[in-house]
Amino acid sequence: MNNTLSLPAVAKLNLFLHITGRRADGYHELQSIFQLLDYGDTLHFSTLPTAELRLSCNQAELVTDDNLVLKAARLLQHTTGCTQGAAIQLEKRLPMGGGLGGGSSDAATTLLALNQLWQLGLSRQQLAELGLQLGADVPVFVQGYTAFAEGVGEHLTPIALPERWYLVATPNCHISTKEIFQHPDLPRDTAKISLQQVLQSDWHNDCEPLVSQLYPNVALTLQWLLEYAPSRMTGTGASVFAAFSDRMQAEAALRNLPSFCRGFVARGVNESPVLAALAAFR
Repeated sequence: MNNTLSLPAVAKLNLFLHITGRRADGYHELQSIFQLLDYGDTLHFSTLPTAELRLSCNQAELVTDDNLVLKAARLLQHTTGCTQGAAIQLEKRLPMGGGLGGGSSDAATTLLALNQLWQLGLSRQQLAELGLQLGADVPVFVQGYTAFAEGVGEHLTPIALPERWYLVATPNCHISTKEIFQHPDLPRDTAKISLQQVLQSDWHNDCEPLVSQLYPNVALTLQWLLEYAPSRMTGTGASVFAAFSDRMQAEAALRNLPSFCRGFVARGVNESPVLAALAAFR
């Protein structure tokens, strides 16, 4: 039995984001398309004979007790009664507070990897339900498909989109999702639409005007990117993106990235590379 495993934890983009209501528990109802990318973090796992969980990271400040990687591993141990542990190394590439789902993706990859290494036998649906306890974005990364999302993000309908290349730019500001969702000026009454209507309509992000107003560098980045292609913010920011039909166009724009941003170019994928990596491990 192989006791080591390395898996990707990919980024996502919200191709659009509508806030359609607010529930009694404070969570927001939304509609979105989660577009998975072939770019993100990488995690390396080794099993331990005791229940100890160790985390190391190329960004030492992320090694804290409330890191979602450790939370996911503990949740899996607690739910299944597993007495094994793991040493986990996180190679972080995705920016924190960027709206790219990096922490949620790391948690999802942790659930998938340890379910395999610890031979727990949970289905992907069971893992997605566990992941929802960690965050609304975790299930889409566990399921591993680009999807139309509803509810708080847990009701997922897989969809196949044409392949596009995306330039993703992140200005040097950290945005709190909680701050944006609690802000009194956030619109919360966008009418729900069907998937068919979504695919035929122009897309927008309900959070974008508010975030642009509160964080001028987001507005500046959107304006810069608009010179090359229609630009939009993902999630609650700070990252913004534009779609291109080929890689060269996207990389040409990336070369002119403003000094206050970091960025990358990635391919949109309908199926996460984590699924192929898991299948190869088996």
